[in-house]
Amino acid sequence: MDHAPFDLAITGGIIVTPEGRFAGDIGIRGEVIAAIAAPGALGAAHETLDAAGLHIMPGAIDVHVHFRDPGMSHKEDWDTGTAAAAMGGVTTVFEMPNTFPPTSTPEMLADKFERAKSARIDFGLYGLLAEDNIDQLEGLIAGGAAAFKCFMGNTTGNLPSPSTGAMLEGFEIIAKHGHRISLHAETASIMAWRQRKLMAADRNAPLDHLAARPAIVAIEAVIRAAVLAEWTGARIHVLHISSADELRPLREAQLRGVDITGETCPCYLMLDSEDYARLGPVIKVNPPVREPHHKEAIWQALLDGTIGLIATDHAPHAPEEKTRANIWQADAGFPGVETQMPLMLTAVSEGKLSLEHYVRISAENPAKAFGLYPVKGAIRVGSHADLALVDLAREDRIDQAKLASLRSRITPFHGKHIKGLPIHTISRGEYVMKDRALVAESFGHGRSVHTVQHMAKPEPRHAEQTMAAVLR
Repeated sequence: MDHAPFDLAITGGIIVTPEGRFAGDIGIRGEVIAAIAAPGALGAAHETLDAAGLHIMPGAIDVHVHFRDPGMSHKEDWDTGTAAAAMGGVTTVFEMPNTFPPTSTPEMLADKFERAKSARIDFGLYGLLAEDNIDQLEGLIAGGAAAFKCFMGNTTGNLPSPSTGAMLEGFEIIAKHGHRISLHAETASIMAWRQRKLMAADRNAPLDHLAARPAIVAIEAVIRAAVLAEWTGARIHVLHISSADELRPLREAQLRGVDITGETCPCYLMLDSEDYARLGPVIKVNPPVREPHHKEAIWQALLDGTIGLIATDHAPHAPEEKTRANIWQADAGFPGVETQMPLMLTAVSEGKLSLEHYVRISAENPAKAFGLYPVKGAIRVGSHADLALVDLAREDRIDQAKLASLRSRITPFHGKHIKGLPIHTISRGEYVMKDRALVAESFGHGRSVHTVQHMAKPEPRHAEQTMAAVLR
């Protein structure tokens, strides 16, 4: 072992990996883990953190957040959004492109990089895959887009859904570079048709939003996207899985060898349609929280690996935007990046999943799916020192008035009892949250992950039939 002093030694804690947990000490130099040693064997350090009673996990990687800047910074910005992430044990986020204007060109991507200079943790930026920006995709990749987002259904921003033809060509282009394409997998035409009918009948209660978006919208969208990915070799990711029904086409595509991953969010695991009466428009999210049997099927898929990632769809809005009486006028979504880890650790305490499995779905699997592993998502020598130190016995209640998302202090989990809380968050060797308090000096610490990504670049499966080949 190198005998030069470590910058930071973490001693006395229990290290948790997807394979198990063990007592060990971690030595950090600069941004990386330099040593993992038996308790007491680490050597000298400039600073020591006594982690007795704490479990040390890789920081969570949330591949699905909306920080609303540019255009909607009254809801959230990069400072408040990444502050919430730091408070929640999250050390990397992937931020979505449905801002005003959207991240659809290299120029808008460069603008968002400038805005993200206030980020407190590391981040990836999504580029948009839409009908009218196919000629911008190569430029977005060259400009540092870490992944792409395709809105097959409408949500905040009301971006038009691309035609299947545009999706196919976009998949062809992006597949060459290996970037993953995340999908809002709901079929826009079905939802628009049903919502018009409901509005015409003066149906505007919270449950009517669920009626406008039945599970068939997800089934059709997942099937269509999976076939396009199979044809092109594109790597795709199904966002916010909400229904039991879409699990079948997801599993079938995985068995056929399609590079397709999926995520779900705490709201689909812990809420159901019986909560609409209690929560009103606060529960509104796209896709909607569904009937109880969907919740049980999603839990099972998360445990058996069909769904490999936990994310949040962190979607902040001002409280007055969330509480409008007419459900069609209430904004969809709520903050989640700060509450995900406490909620899932509570599920661990209840025996719904193991702590090791939580580490797999919150850190290792996201890092592997988006080309970051083992730089991120792992506790191993040479990896970024991105760590969440948690107290599994710490109990509290979620209080929306205390959320670090300062402009969006409203959540359907307000008042929920939690057991398990991140106490310290370390990003690339630096504290961003310490003793349950945000570290002021973390402002601007974050940087883009695209410089450390390793993209798989498969050959298009039908290369001779791509639009680029036809036009040559």
